[in-house]
Parts: sequence; structure tokens; C-alpha cells
Amino acid sequence: MDNALREFIKKRANYCCEYCRMSQDSDILPFQIDHIISLKHHGSSEATNLTLSCYSCNAHKGPNIAGIDVKTGGVTRLFHPRRDQWDKHFLWEGAYLLDSTAIGRTTIDVLSINLLERVELRRTLMAIGISFEA
Repeated sequence: MDNALREFIKKRANYCCEYCRMSQDSDILPFQIDHIISLKHHGSSEATNLTLSCYSCNAHKGPNIAGIDVKTGGVTRLFHPRRDQWDKHFLWEGAYLLDSTAIGRTTIDVLSINLLERVELRRTLMAIGISFEA
């Protein structure tokens, strides 16, 4: 992946994780370019299959493209930043990310977005005026 494509992905995401909306400026670990559909599942390295992801979301997502919905027990695909509208699947309640759909619920669960340390970091950042809204 060349530098021009990397920079395009970062700018398109406004330097924020496209899953949890953490800003690169607010995280100590460098953000990563994530294959939404991993190469192992025959995803491409085209801009339409790439997203900016914080280290935590990327590490928890791994090559997953789906998970088990904790409410229904059914297999549910994960949020796709290029195809899905973020605010259709997620909403904020304080520092907690809540779901609006099975896709949102499964993504929050698989990516462990509401782990205590992540919630505490968001709460601290919100206290100094940092917003996670689009």
C-alpha cells in the first residue's frame, strides 16, 4: 500500500477510527489501515475495502467479518464503514457506545468497544471537551 493511499484513507476518516470514532490525536498508539474484508477472506487493498482503525478496534476485529449477535444468537455481519451509515447502527450514551441494530450490537461486542478501560479513556477525553460525534 503506497503512502498516497494511506494518506487518503486517513483524511477520509478525518483521522478518527471509523469504528469507535477515537481520534488519532487522543490515542497513544498509532492507528492502522484495516482491511474491512480481510485479505484471507479475499478482500482487496482498494480504498473501498480499507478503513482507519485504532489499535484496539483493529486488534479485536482481526480478520472477522461477522460475529454472534448476543441478543438473537444469530450470525450477524460487522459494521462496514464503506457501505453502512455509522449513526444508523450506533449512538452515544455518555462514554458508552450503544447499538441501534444487530450489526451495531455485534460490532460493539466483537470489537470490545465498551471495555472498561476504553470507556474510562473516552470519559476522561469527554471531560476535557473531546467529542466522539461525527
